[in-house]
Amino acid sequence: MAFVSVTRLRVRSFVYLPQFVVQSLRSARQAQRSPGFLGGRLMREAGNVFWTITAWQDDAAMNSYRTQGVHRSVMPRLLVWCDEASVAHWTQELVDVPSWQEAHRRMVEQGRPSKVNHPSPAHLARQIPAPRPGRFSGPLRPANSP
Repeated sequence: MAFVSVTRLRVRSFVYLPQFVVQSLRSARQAQRSPGFLGGRLMREAGNVFWTITAWQDDAAMNSYRTQGVHRSVMPRLLVWCDEASVAHWTQELVDVPSWQEAHRRMVEQGRPSKVNHPSPAHLARQIPAPRPGRFSGPLRPANSP
């Protein structure tokens, strides 16, 4: 069984993009080293849209990651950096990381918007376009995996 977390963030200005990318990579490394991390995926789309999927042993493991280290320190900055943000969580039988299509379906059906200081019209309307995986996507593996 796995606890899955999906996020979708849109960086509202190129001004914030370098900071966002650096902190996102640091946060991804933190996840890979966190107890209970099973795997994940990262993706950047056109228009400064970023998706993450992470799978965890349980919600306690994900919550421990979320409330510590780099991830905790960068979360408040997303209020300013992003104009669209949403998150979805669920538990599934398989420990495999879901597909982007499944992540989108769950985000649309079960997701919730996150607070941003400058919401876009799409954020206010809860419009979440389907992800378009491209060359800027890749897997995340636990630090101790082969």
